[in-house]
Amino acid sequence: MDDSFNPNPKISLPIIYGNHRPVIAEIIAVLNATFTDRKTKLIDSYSRAVKKYDIHELMITDQEPYPGKEFSRMNAIAFFEVKNGGLIVSGDKVLHNNELFGILAGYDLNHMPNHMNIVIRKGSLTSETMNVGDTLIFTNS
Repeated sequence: MDDSFNPNPKISLPIIYGNHRPVIAEIIAVLNATFTDRKTKLIDSYSRAVKKYDIHELMITDQEPYPGKEFSRMNAIAFFEVKNGGLIVSGDKVLHNNELFGILAGYDLNHMPNHMNIVIRKGSLTSETMNVGDTLIFTNS
């Protein structure tokens, strides 16, 4: 996986978004729901503010969506609770237990106001095992 992913090469993300503190989250529920023809469009925004104690859904895709783009293949793999509020930005690295897991592609608001779907770009729809209590970190460094 290319960890220098720019979700939309038409925009230079480092110019728009400066350094931001990592957002740390904890897995609270594990899922395994694969969709191969869901036709989901990410919202146009490149960033989302997340608050401490927010709960969101983690989804992975093997496609290359970016904000505003539609994609169809995804796997819902977990729900997580935000441990410290902050800003997450498309293109951020996502670490699972301090190992590179994928790159933040964007957001789907299909289930709001209950929760956001946070979509991560990976090389496949399969994922290493996640467990309740595992740590996620969203970081631009």
